[in-house]
Formats: sequence, C-alpha cells, structure tokens
Amino acid sequence: MTTYETLLVERDGPLAIVTLNRPDRLNAMSGAMMKDLPAAFDALMADAEVRAILLTGAGRGFCSGADLKDMDEGNKDPAKKARGEGGDGLRGYINPMLERLARAEKPVIAAVNGPAAGVGCGLALVADIVIAARSASFLQAFIRLGVVPDGGSSWTLPRLAGKARATAMMLLGEKISADQAADWGLIYQVVDDNQLMPTAHAIAMKMANGPTWAYGAIKRMIDASTSNDFATQLALEASTQDQAFRTEDSKEGVAAFVEKRTAQFKGR
Repeated sequence: MTTYETLLVERDGPLAIVTLNRPDRLNAMSGAMMKDLPAAFDALMADAEVRAILLTGAGRGFCSGADLKDMDEGNKDPAKKARGEGGDGLRGYINPMLERLARAEKPVIAAVNGPAAGVGCGLALVADIVIAARSASFLQAFIRLGVVPDGGSSWTLPRLAGKARATAMMLLGEKISADQAADWGLIYQVVDDNQLMPTAHAIAMKMANGPTWAYGAIKRMIDASTSNDFATQLALEASTQDQAFRTEDSKEGVAAFVEKRTAQFKGR
C-alpha cells in the first residue's frame, strides 16, 4: 500500500481508514497534505476491494484549516507553493478532490475528533455521514483572515443548515459545537469522545459490507433532488430502481429476505 507524508491509510477488510496525520499542527492543511489527499482518495476509489472509506484525524483535531505557516513558507519555497497561490491550490487539488468525494460511488464516513475549521470544516461536511465527538467543533474561520469560504462550504452549509444559519456562521466566524451542529442538521450524530471511533468504525464497516451500487445510486438521487421537480424525481426513482433490481446485491437481498437470513452483499 502506498505511504504518504501527511496521511495514514489502513485497510480493515473492505473498509479503508484514512487518518490526517499532522497532529502537532492539529492536522492543518499543508501543501503536502493538499497533494496527498487527492492521491490517496483516487487510489481508494479505483480499488474495487475498497467499499467504504472512513476519514478522521490523528491526535486532538480533525483538521484546523489551512496551515498558514506552510502558506508563508510556500511563498518562499517553490516546493511548498500549492496553498500559497490563493485559488490555484483549490483549483488544482482541493476542488477536484471534494468533487470526487461528493460523487463517489462508495460511501464516505467522517469521524470528527476535534476542531474542523476552514477547509477542514468543508472536508468533513462533504462526507456522506458525519459522526462527531462531543468535544468536536466546526468553524468557518475565513472571515477572521479577511478571505472567503472555500472547501465547498458556501455550497454545503446553506443546504445543510439553511441560509440564515449558514450566513451567520460564515460572516461571524463563530465556533459551532458538535451538539449545535447536530441540532442544525450539519452532521448525523454526536457521541461521547471515547465512543467516536468505535461508533464510526461500526457504521463504516456496516456500509463496507453493504450494497455498494445502491449506496452510489442513492447519493446520485439525493443530489438530483435539489434541482429536479417532483415528477422528474419520481421518474428518476423508477429508472434507478430498474437498474438496482438487476444487480447481484439486489438478487441476494431479495433471496435473503425470503429465506429470513442476513444478506451477504458483495458490492456488485
């Protein structure tokens, strides 16, 4: 398995666990991490044996946003320029990665173990299911630097929390607790800190052993629903159901239901 400067990538059967691994910097997004993450996700998406991805952070934080020290050094060191060129790093690395995660056929689960700020907040919220430790927090820190949100936050936050809350979160730059994030609909679940990884791992492993094609199709249907009218969405449901019933997992699911046993999905 490929090794990365800023990530740990592990396999647990069909589940891949990606850990942001700069704990001394609260996993702040450096130029190296900006390159490592897309490379790791591309490899995992292309691996047919990987059927779900669990993303978390090492140490006390999930991702504290852009590493400003690295950005400053990047202006002097060409090898570290990825983040120091404003939107260039977004266009070249972050945006394609976030798009890939958003449309991934495989489910992506985020276990937020501490601060998720700036681009780290955007990275967490693009996951399909977000579990947060009770001590975790979410912060749109951009306004404190006199810049604008990135990491997809200007798209995800209004859709998850509504325009009023998203606007206040971005304009005021106030930290949102995990419990508040759950109340606002930003995340799925909050658990006690010592239960974060057991809970997130159990959910991710369940999905890694689930009907992979159906997960991807559900994600596509949800995305389409934001612009479809009701009749168009109904038609999409019907056509997608046609495809679903032709998968091996569907045949296994129906057989297991009739035989009153647990389905053994293969992700096909």
